[in-house]
Amino acid sequence: MTQELIDLRNSILQGNYAEALAIVDELEGMSKQANLRQIQSFLKILLIHLIKNQIEQRLTNSWAASIRNSIREIQKINLKENKKSYYVNQDEWETLIEEEVIEDAIADASLEVMNGKYSQFKLADMVDRTKLIEIAVKFLGLSYSYSPKALPKIVAETLTQLPGGEDWNIDNSKK
Repeated sequence: MTQELIDLRNSILQGNYAEALAIVDELEGMSKQANLRQIQSFLKILLIHLIKNQIEQRLTNSWAASIRNSIREIQKINLKENKKSYYVNQDEWETLIEEEVIEDAIADASLEVMNGKYSQFKLADMVDRTKLIEIAVKFLGLSYSYSPKALPKIVAETLTQLPGGEDWNIDNSKK
């Protein structure tokens, strides 16, 4: 990116505004790709923990924290600088999950589900992808509806609806 900034500066100084605008467009594209990679990384973490929850039918504090953190980070990264639009719109998550993230999430989750008991191929057969995507999209949808301050509580309330979530909620209320 440093070279692009040097080229941009030189183009402006030389009065070559068409080239400068082309460089600006290139920089915007690079920025968008970087944000999408970050979003995909947090989305994969979200899916891994939802897969573990789906297969093991329980919820731990660690998994809940990872899910909450993933949703919060996605909310921060996804909102563009203008604070009015998003890198990933609410109706685009399902496609992004199916086409970009789910296979890596299943492969990585196979190392953790039941202490690595299943290969990624066996785990892929076990995961209810439709339900997984539905739950992930539900959590992701919260990031559009709630402020950063309100989001953690809403995520926690939604976690209680997952398998084992009610027990997790009862265990946490005793502390």
